[in-house]
Amino acid sequence: MFANEIRELSLEEIELKLQDAYQELFNLRFQLSTKQLKDYNSVKAVKREIARLKTVARQKAQG
Repeated sequence: MFANEIRELSLEEIELKLQDAYQELFNLRFQLSTKQLKDYNSVKAVKREIARLKTVARQKAQG
């Protein structure tokens, strides 16, 4: 999801997507520790998604 798409969402929707991203990151880290993860780049992608969501949420909160 691009930053432009995130900016179109409401703050509540961004928070829900942020919770989902954190849950996905938890699952990926668990799979990584048990050597079940096949795509190691997915961890990096989810971290970037979290950063985008937090950045846009902060911008919206400041006005």
